[in-house]
Order: sequence, then C-alpha cells, then structure tokens
Amino acid sequence: MSRVCQITGAKVSTGNKIHRSGRAKKKGGIGRHVTGTVKRQFKPNLRDKRVWVPELGKYVRVRVSARGLKTIDKNGAYKTLKQAGLV
Repeated sequence: MSRVCQITGAKVSTGNKIHRSGRAKKKGGIGRHVTGTVKRQFKPNLRDKRVWVPELGKYVRVRVSARGLKTIDKNGAYKTLKQAGLV
C-alpha cells in the first residue's frame, strides 16, 4: 500500500541529512565543518483508521495522516470524505 494520505495527499518526500564534524567555536573548537550529505526520506505520519460517518450510518476505512485526522475533526467526517472522493 502506498504511503499517501487519502485526505490531504501528503506523501513521501526526499531530502538530505548533513554530516558534520568538529567542535563548535563557542565550545572551544575551531568550528563545525560539513563532511558529506546523505539522501533520506521524510514520511507522512499515516494511520489506518475506521471513521464513523453518521450521515451514512456506517464506518469508512481510510489511510490518513495525523493532519488529516485533525481536518476530519474540524470539518466533519462526511464533508471531508466527500471532498476527498471517498464517499
């Protein structure tokens, strides 16, 4: 199953982790230096949830991020799921 939020569309994005060596100047060193970069992934905070939709009188299964859950709480389950095309 792909790592995409069905409500917000959040998905895996890529970036870099910077490797540094040395001691900071304020701690008595000669300063920090970048020694390399490594690719990494930023993954959305996804959950598989059953959301109760009172208008339909049933549960709907969604793969949703934490931000998407806050959106459902704020706007209501039926309205949010309808905008996402899940109902």
